[in-house]
Amino acid sequence: MLWIRPFDNLPPLPSFPHRTRKVTTSTRCQGRVYVLRSFLITIDTEGDDIWSRRSSAETRNASFLPRFQSLCENFGLRPTYLVNFEMATDRGFVEFGRDIIARGAGEIGMHLHAWNSPPIHPLTSDDARCQPFLIDHSDDEIRKKIEFHTYLLEDVFGVKMLSHRSGRWALNGIYADALREFGYRVDCSVTPHVDWRSTKGDPGGAGGTDYREFPEQHYWMSTRNIAIPGMSSLLEIPMTIINRSPAFLSKATEVCKNITDLPDRARRYVWPLEWLRPTGTNLRSMLRILDTAILQDRPYVEFMTHSSELMPGGSPYFPTIESVEKLYRDLNELFSQVTKHFCGSTLIEFHDRVLRPCSDN
Repeated sequence: MLWIRPFDNLPPLPSFPHRTRKVTTSTRCQGRVYVLRSFLITIDTEGDDIWSRRSSAETRNASFLPRFQSLCENFGLRPTYLVNFEMATDRGFVEFGRDIIARGAGEIGMHLHAWNSPPIHPLTSDDARCQPFLIDHSDDEIRKKIEFHTYLLEDVFGVKMLSHRSGRWALNGIYADALREFGYRVDCSVTPHVDWRSTKGDPGGAGGTDYREFPEQHYWMSTRNIAIPGMSSLLEIPMTIINRSPAFLSKATEVCKNITDLPDRARRYVWPLEWLRPTGTNLRSMLRILDTAILQDRPYVEFMTHSSELMPGGSPYFPTIESVEKLYRDLNELFSQVTKHFCGSTLIEFHDRVLRPCSDN
């Protein structure tokens, strides 16, 4: 029996219809993958200002999410909220999430911060400060934490968890195996072109995951190597990150990568990677990413933010009321452009549109 915090004033869990997958003529293929062009909104739904590394997590940002959800719905967009432990045990967010599921207005998925997600077995002298990756833990601990958090979310929200993003973007083969074991169909932890190895969780650990050799676009993840396409049941939907540095420089830094990272750092200084993630100063960059996706005929773009970034003071990027108001002005402009060329989809809806070679039926 899983322990979860009681919610005295919540309405009873509604009865949710069984998910059915529809394949229409517009999504059928002739021996190849075909998808509709989708705009995927992902929100790492977690406690307030995780960047400050406090010893305890607060969840005030949950009360700021209805405004964001309303904006998305006004544009016909369907967010996926990837939820960690403290938000899964916040009464206000649970009520909000249940309403989204009941109305079919979005998706609830899983996001796991290893340092405060049960079962708790400290890995460092101060896990709240170090924020160790889940991949810093033993294989058995990885599985136990995924098991606990998956069942917690399913108990609280009354639906199967199908989509996932790792905490601090860290993933390995053991982690992916456990996701498949517990029925996940989508992961969105991969950040193409980014090497997280210099970012530490456990100070004695190997750091984060090196994604420089990973695909830029979605693929069925191999069971042998998470960096290559295969035939597993787990669809990887990498974060949309555009590398605008000249190709010859990319090749040159690749040659040097096992000797020194100085050429790569110099390249990134001149041509920083462009993420589809708002910072308060990058509206032009995000609009340029949309143009690139259309020009390259990409089947999706994936936008991300953190729930706490929608609250004044919830992150280093949006510390004031005015900074959040500017964020919403930027989002309004971005979403206005999105609706001209993309359709809004949750992660699992995109998964359901991605078809392997089709039968004659």
